[in-house]
Amino acid sequence: MGDLGFWALATEDPEHLALVTPDGAEVSAGELLGRANQVVHALRSLGLTTGDVVATVLPNGPEAIEVYLGALQAGLYVVPINHHLVGPEIAYILADSEAKAFITHERFAEVSIEAAELAAVPAAGRFAVGAVQGFRSYRSWLADEPATTPGDRTVGDVMNYTSGTTGKPKGVHRRLSGATPEEAALGLGGILFLFDINPGDGNVHIVGSPLYHTAVLRFAGASIHFGHTLVLMDKWVPEEMLALIERHGVTTSHMVPTQFHRLLALPEEVRGRYDHSSLRHMIHAAAPCPIDVKQRMIGWWGPVIDEYYAASEGGGTVVTTAEWLAKPGTVGKPWPISEIAIFDDEGSRFEASGEIGTVYMAMQTGDFEYHKDKEKTESNRIGKFFTVGDIGFLDEDGFLFLCDRKTDMIISGGANIYPAEIESVLLMHPKVGDAAVFGIPNADWGEEVKAVIEPAQGVEASDELEAEILSFCSDKLARFKTPKSIDFTDEMPRDPSGKLYKRKLRDPYWEGRTRAI
Repeated sequence: MGDLGFWALATEDPEHLALVTPDGAEVSAGELLGRANQVVHALRSLGLTTGDVVATVLPNGPEAIEVYLGALQAGLYVVPINHHLVGPEIAYILADSEAKAFITHERFAEVSIEAAELAAVPAAGRFAVGAVQGFRSYRSWLADEPATTPGDRTVGDVMNYTSGTTGKPKGVHRRLSGATPEEAALGLGGILFLFDINPGDGNVHIVGSPLYHTAVLRFAGASIHFGHTLVLMDKWVPEEMLALIERHGVTTSHMVPTQFHRLLALPEEVRGRYDHSSLRHMIHAAAPCPIDVKQRMIGWWGPVIDEYYAASEGGGTVVTTAEWLAKPGTVGKPWPISEIAIFDDEGSRFEASGEIGTVYMAMQTGDFEYHKDKEKTESNRIGKFFTVGDIGFLDEDGFLFLCDRKTDMIISGGANIYPAEIESVLLMHPKVGDAAVFGIPNADWGEEVKAVIEPAQGVEASDELEAEILSFCSDKLARFKTPKSIDFTDEMPRDPSGKLYKRKLRDPYWEGRTRAI
């Protein structure tokens, strides 16, 4: 293994298996490099130059990786857009990012056509994998370009848009360094060093969540820059993931707690059917993981469950299985290039351990701003620190524990109640498939605790099930924390990355009312 960075590795070993597509096709590093080079030539032929934006609405597939690798060696920003959004939402991101090229897939034709029209994307800058009216064929576009190494190569970046759970999404923008891709290669893959994952070393990384998600693309990109093989899933299916782990000798992945919960819901005989001995680092984040769920995953897969805390804006903390078992519930200690601090609502930093407040982070590198939103950039900062609104505390050893998101906290009779704690208990019940807890209006107490539950597969919602679940909670939660009532839903409003859009559940209860938080 020579220099780091996909471009150097692909030149050194073009026959290396770089990618396994969702339909099982194998793509060598040399093939993938050639396609990434074609992407650069094609975008430059449109007039895109350093600092310009190419936006995508793509499923997990080779095209998403090709565009990522092309933009990163052409000094461009790539904006991966959530393909579950509707046309006007996609149009907002296209317009806000000032995308000069828009690449989509025929699967998302209707919303992409609408978005391109609303955002006035030039006809010459519209491309599609497959047939989409008004969009040129992505493959024929690239076929006109050489696969040779482009000149004037400089590293680009990903500009992800925040999920928009509390308003319009904003692009997380970082200034380009001006370095060559080779000079930036260590930084592109360096996040893996936090988990003692090394270049090469026979690693195979499975991608089960959508590549439009910040962390999923960052970890997939880091893996490919470290010479690891990527195995892409188009849609995450629990048993299919187990089969792919066995078939390809998967060693690493980036997962979310919802996936753990659904894997554990598989029948025992199904879980025991597949060999998972190749696993080394199954990394999770994006949402709080109930202690019971994580303990059961460690019991099944062994000491390979790593966790971190971060955001699109930066991070963060990391914790190994051994550290977590010693301190169940922690999300770890700060990265070597990061710092964690807890502040109160007046902006004063807590110096003593155990004080609960808003979690702030600072990084030595990669400072960001929200694209076109100086006010939002400054409003979430205290000096060098920024926050995404989570509440937590540091213990005496410097390990971070999260309580909840500040906007999700329930205040009932003056007491602070953290929904994540209650959700963890609900998810322990075998008839609960998914759970969300939030505050709803109460004339006497201000707010009361409401739970919404998606029953486990094969379980019917009923008054009897509600009573059973509430009885289950009675000796596990204080009375003031126990939900006063439960509503049921067929499907929780989560995106495939595991993020729960709790406002979609909570807002109907607050129509005509204003929450204090």
